This record gives sequence, structure tokens and C-alpha cells, in this order.
Amino acid sequence: MDASRFRAPPLAAAVLVFSLASAGWAQAYPDHPVRLIVPSSPGGGADTGARIIAHAMSSMFGQRVVVDNRAGASGNIGTALAAQSPADGYTWIAINNAQAANMSLHSKLPFDLLNDFAPVTLSYNGPHVVVVHPSFPARSIKELVALAQSKPGKLDYASAGTGTVTFLATEIFKDQASVDINHVPYKGGGESLRSVLANETPIYFSPLQVALPQIREGRLVALAVTSKQRLPQLPDVPTVAESGYPDYEFSLWNGLLVPAATPKDRIEKIHAAMMTVLQMPDVRKQLVDMGSVVVASSPAEFGTFLKTEVETLRKLLTKLKVRAD
Repeated sequence: MDASRFRAPPLAAAVLVFSLASAGWAQAYPDHPVRLIVPSSPGGGADTGARIIAHAMSSMFGQRVVVDNRAGASGNIGTALAAQSPADGYTWIAINNAQAANMSLHSKLPFDLLNDFAPVTLSYNGPHVVVVHPSFPARSIKELVALAQSKPGKLDYASAGTGTVTFLATEIFKDQASVDINHVPYKGGGESLRSVLANETPIYFSPLQVALPQIREGRLVALAVTSKQRLPQLPDVPTVAESGYPDYEFSLWNGLLVPAATPKDRIEKIHAAMMTVLQMPDVRKQLVDMGSVVVASSPAEFGTFLKTEVETLRKLLTKLKVRAD
């Protein structure tokens, strides 16, 4: 699940790629707004990054790229909608770890992530942060584990739903720490975050970009980050690995797909625009400020990564004996 091996091309190369495609930019495509499906609710980690990219892509295309949040069924509702949409370049979908996990979590799906879509790019990735409500007694991972072990099955954690990134990050930790913490699923990342802020569910493995403002305002307490190294945004917060679980690491990756039969020339135009957008200083700053790392892979690299990720998560979820149906 390590997307960090891909690195963005130099700015000059990205501009060159885009300029080569620019001659065809004045042609018909795109001549009306594009829909970017985000298969999760507003306010979550996937939604935040998608809106940054959609805004920049709107300027690049000269046509609006409209974010269409289609939450539900751990992302399957939005993904199915994208798979059934016309393959004309006007429907894109932002996906992450959750959609790859769904391939193993569900016995029947109305789509095949690897065959019904064409890859565009692996856009960016970023860590999560373990947060608790300020009233929660634990102030470290060690204290959290001790409390959970003293009250097996009595503590709750929030997630955006079975198979989502917040679910995966927590379940992997539960397995490594040998703790029994109840799963409380919500309809999306925004709802799960609000549940922790309201102290309905005290524990959350949140995408960093979502929780960071709440941490800085003192509305959430950060216990650890899920990256291998400490983060510049939270330099005093240890990693889960240095908190006693050296094998633990989790990264939220985000990529862009289109329906499989989308014309190749349109995929190339979308990719060229994405390469330029992901190198724009203001876009990079917004993503970096959220704790993300820009990746900007080629379609072929993302396709290979996605196949590997689906298989990696299949093995993991089989080991954890996790199913959604």
C-alpha cells in the first residue's frame, strides 16, 4: 500500500507534456462541464483534495469540473454510477484505498474496478492521524491500548464505513495491537469526524488534512500519526511505529479513473492537464499543507499500482477475516 515510490515529473517536463497536447485543446473536448464523482460525503479527506484539483482543472479546461458527491455503501454507489456513465470523457471518478478494498469486501459488485475503468493518474497520498475527543483519558497510543485492553469491547471508533480508509487504518492497528475496539460506521468522513467532535465516538483514525484544523484549535487531541516518520505539521506527535508498533504504516492514496471505453485521446488530454495542475505551486501548497505528497503517475503506472493494491488488500482482508456482506 506504499504509493510513495512514484514521484512527480519536473515542472518543465509537465509543462512540455501539456504544451504538446495544447494544439488539440481548442477542439470540441471539453465543450461543456465535466463531472468528477467523489464516492464519499463532503468534508472527508477524499472530498477535500478532489475539490482542490477540480477547481484548478476548471481553469485549465475553461469548463467547470463539478464535484458530485455520491456517498453510500462504502463508495460503491458512486463507483457504480461512474462505471455506468457514458465513456465520453465527461465523467471522472476520484478513488482511493477504499475502492480497491471493496473488490474483496463484497461478493457481488455492479462493476469491476480493474476492467470497467481506465487509469488516468495516481494523484497524491498522505498519512492519517489517530485522534480522540479531549475528554478521552488516553494521551498516547500506549495509554489507548492499555485502556482498550482493560475494557475489551467497550470502546468505540468511528469510520466512514466498512472498507473505507478510516476503517482499514484502524482495523490494521487493532490487529497489530491485539485490541478489541467496536466499529461504529457512519455515512462518510464528514459524519464520522463530527461524531468524534461531539464525543459520540471517541476514537478516529482520520486523514491528516481533515483533522489538522481541529487539532490546532484544540477540539481534537492527536495521539500519533500513521506515517513512518513524524510530520512537519505535527512535529511533537509521535508515529504509531515509534509508539510500540514498528510494522505499522498507513497511507491514504488518491487517484483518478474514467470509464474504460473513454477515447484514448481524451484520457491523454485529462492526464496532461492533471500533470500540469499537480505541479502548480498553489495546488501543491494546498496539498502539502494538508499533509499530502504529490505523486502524479502515468496511466500505466497507476494501472499497475491499482492491480497490486487490490491484491494486497485482498490478502490483508482475508487475514483479518473482514467482509461487508
